[in-house]
Amino acid sequence: MTTAAITSASVEMVELDLFLEALFRRYHYDFRSYSRASLQRRAEVACMRLNCPTLSDLQRRLLHEPDVLPEVIDAMTVQVSALFRDPEFYLSLRQDVIPYLRTFPSIKVWVAGCADGEELYSLAILFREEGLFERTVFYATEINRRALAKAETGVYDISRMTEFSQNYQQSGGRSSLSDYYTAGYGRAVFDRTLRSRTVFTEHNLATDQVFSEVHLVSCRNVLIYFDHALQERAIGLFAESLARGGFLGLGAHETLRFSGHAQAFIPFDETQRIWRRSAVQEVHHAR
Repeated sequence: MTTAAITSASVEMVELDLFLEALFRRYHYDFRSYSRASLQRRAEVACMRLNCPTLSDLQRRLLHEPDVLPEVIDAMTVQVSALFRDPEFYLSLRQDVIPYLRTFPSIKVWVAGCADGEELYSLAILFREEGLFERTVFYATEINRRALAKAETGVYDISRMTEFSQNYQQSGGRSSLSDYYTAGYGRAVFDRTLRSRTVFTEHNLATDQVFSEVHLVSCRNVLIYFDHALQERAIGLFAESLARGGFLGLGAHETLRFSGHAQAFIPFDETQRIWRRSAVQEVHHAR
């Protein structure tokens, strides 16, 4: 690598650091412990969307033009999901986890990083079909306000329903997915009763604390965007929030194997990335 190339890369790193610091100090959105490679790509997307030639220019606009914040957060967060994504995960929940959850008189489920809501509606449908919906409260949390608002509407492009329906059937669905939504004008609107027991709220895994004791945490394909320190913080929050014997579900490429909090969990179905909260292990509070 030439000296010029090294200098350019160093400048980009400084720009990214300053941009992230400005985002945190001005608006309290903390991305400083996210994966650097992923952050660089998403910052470049933000620059393109807002026609900023450099991150320094984007930082200036962010500091002096608060109206650009929603667009920046949209670019900095990844909203890629699908209903019943990785159907085998939901099949394992249905067949193996639900029998344990039935033993609780009331149930709380935390969908951390709910994106546009696909994971939430998947769980709501599953719990309804298994007879647990009416005694469950769902907490759908997300750092991106626009995504959270979209999740609350339950509206998706009709072209996605074929994929969603295939996933639903492979996950052990007991009906037809079309029973849960109304189609029209190129959109699919999910039955509003599916979110009738959901609390939608902003929550930042980098800075916020535990807000309730829950029996299932589903945080799928979120930790892969964090650096190790932030992964540890998030897993600590999950361990602290879970009732003894509660369950944690992660994404297909996420694991507790190298976590300092692994001792707080017992492998339940590691193939499908499901762990159970130990009944005895104490948890150090996340900071």
